[in-house]
Amino acid sequence: MVKYLNTIDYTVITIYFLILVGLGIFLQKRASKNIEEYFLGGHKLPWWAMGFSGMASFLDVAGTMLIVSFLFMLGPRGLYIEFRGGAVLILAFMLVYTGKWHYRSKVMTGAEWMEYRFGTGWGGQFARMVSAIATIVGTIGMLAYMVKGVGLFLSMFLPFSPLVCSLIMLGVATLYTMTSGFYGVVYTDVFQSFIIISAVIFISIMAGMKITDADSLAALAYKVTGNSQWMSSALQWETTMPKGYEAYRHLMLFAFFYLLRNVLGGMASGADPKYFGARNERETGLLSFMWTVLMMFRWPMMIGFAVLGLYLVNDIFPDQTLLSQAATLIKTYLPHVPKERWADTIAGIMNRPMNYPPELIDGLKHLFQDHWQEKLNLLSFEGTVNPERILPAVILFDIPIGVRGLLLVALIAASMSTFDSTVNATTAFFTRDIYQRHLRPRAKEKELIYMSYAFTIFLVICGFLLAYTIRSINDVWGWIIMGLGGGLAIPAFLKFYWWRFNGEGFAIGTLVGMTAAILQRMFFPDLVEWLQFTILSLISLAGIIIGTFLTSPTDEKVLVHFYKTTRPFGFWKPYKNKLDPEVRKKMEREHKNDIIALPLALCWQVTLFLLPMQFLIKTYDSFMITFAIFAICLVGLYRFWYKNLPPKEVTN
Repeated sequence: MVKYLNTIDYTVITIYFLILVGLGIFLQKRASKNIEEYFLGGHKLPWWAMGFSGMASFLDVAGTMLIVSFLFMLGPRGLYIEFRGGAVLILAFMLVYTGKWHYRSKVMTGAEWMEYRFGTGWGGQFARMVSAIATIVGTIGMLAYMVKGVGLFLSMFLPFSPLVCSLIMLGVATLYTMTSGFYGVVYTDVFQSFIIISAVIFISIMAGMKITDADSLAALAYKVTGNSQWMSSALQWETTMPKGYEAYRHLMLFAFFYLLRNVLGGMASGADPKYFGARNERETGLLSFMWTVLMMFRWPMMIGFAVLGLYLVNDIFPDQTLLSQAATLIKTYLPHVPKERWADTIAGIMNRPMNYPPELIDGLKHLFQDHWQEKLNLLSFEGTVNPERILPAVILFDIPIGVRGLLLVALIAASMSTFDSTVNATTAFFTRDIYQRHLRPRAKEKELIYMSYAFTIFLVICGFLLAYTIRSINDVWGWIIMGLGGGLAIPAFLKFYWWRFNGEGFAIGTLVGMTAAILQRMFFPDLVEWLQFTILSLISLAGIIIGTFLTSPTDEKVLVHFYKTTRPFGFWKPYKNKLDPEVRKKMEREHKNDIIALPLALCWQVTLFLLPMQFLIKTYDSFMITFAIFAICLVGLYRFWYKNLPPKEVTN
């Protein structure tokens, strides 16, 4: 019989879902007053609440499973692979300056910001529309990634296929996101943050108690993963990787391209409802700092799961050649199963073995012996331990009854938070920038809110359809960040830093990059990530150059207004010279402090995430070196960033 949850676990999960739906219903009346209340909370939400919400919105089951998988394979160095997204390095940019730059626009969405930057003429309208479409396409990709991860996760605990498990959880999330708007996003995220932090503490303590000393853990990690450098935090040029992940063996190369991607993305970041909806400019910085500090808590939990995974795999698969034999056996009897349907096939064999050839089932029982169905969960398509299943396997095998339900609630809460924030922000793009702007400009508030409900459902359906084509969590995440992200990065980057860049250049560059990314996904899905980023960025850049120089510059009045209110650095000399000398001097001082603070913030953030992992696995020498760097960066951040925040009484 397959080992699932018991009555206590199911009760805990049911109570959690009821609380979420109850919060959504309770906040519905407040959120439905008008469209600004629905999407931005009426500019009344405190910075600490939005910091908690930001942390919760950047956590999800799929991402947590993925990061745990790389920490399981690489140890603390898995952080460098997650420069592509999981390390959320864009927070450093939003902390230092892009958050406040977006706040100064006084608009509601990133697409509406396009008219603020490019004007209300054809170029600005074109840019606004394309920005909204690109955001919608990106969100559908993100939802597909979440559907895949949530399904893989929950199917280990529920007697259903991954698809059905995703339908159950995201159905509840859709219900409360639709009804409660931004109020529901923020306040349910605060509630869920405390659940997540409780899980962090429990897993960190549990993993720490397992580890006797660093040498024994290093020996175990080498036996299970074959990686002799598992305990190291140093960034090497090349490292050992298992089947299916060989491309990542050039660790430094991938880390460099991921960092480059984050620099481009980070310099364009900040178009988030939390910044548009902040109460004042000072609070854009404070909420970013709170957000970053809270993100630190996920790393000891994830390295804790990775450590527990090492012990678990060593216990249940002392001979890992059995996994290769099992995969070969399944492919012999089911030769037409593609990699993207592997998880559904495994779930089918576990839950309905009577529907499969008896010889296959007998062979698996012979190989895996006791608890063969639970062990089957960890089998990858390549015939190795599936690292993406380490996190749910640890919960299933190692966590006691009752606590297991609480941990599941914490991880479900993480996915719910990401889902509600992503969907709420994207629905705002459609409602404000497409429906109200072009289809129904005279629509009343109630109609706009009802249309938001309908579009939320549409987004979720599209996400489910795309998820059906995905081979693994890592597969789709790599494309979202490096493929689609590469196609969209350059136009998003240039909008702040080059005065000649116009709406037509933005729109054409974005359309060309987005289309190229979709075509690459359809016809060249196996293209390595760093090549995806390089090729698609260059294609997008070509579209930008053609669009910008074949069309007229943005209207002079629009550029003057944008520059005086946003005050960005970059190639703005014609407009900088028009400023009053005192204003220019003050702005130059602000720019100087921001540019100095940025590398300090990046270094502070990376060391902040490394420290708890090094402490937990008892590499104390590395911990002390990292702590010294962390302290220096924190002092510098205080000097060049915090001391220059606007005073409390300034509300702008």
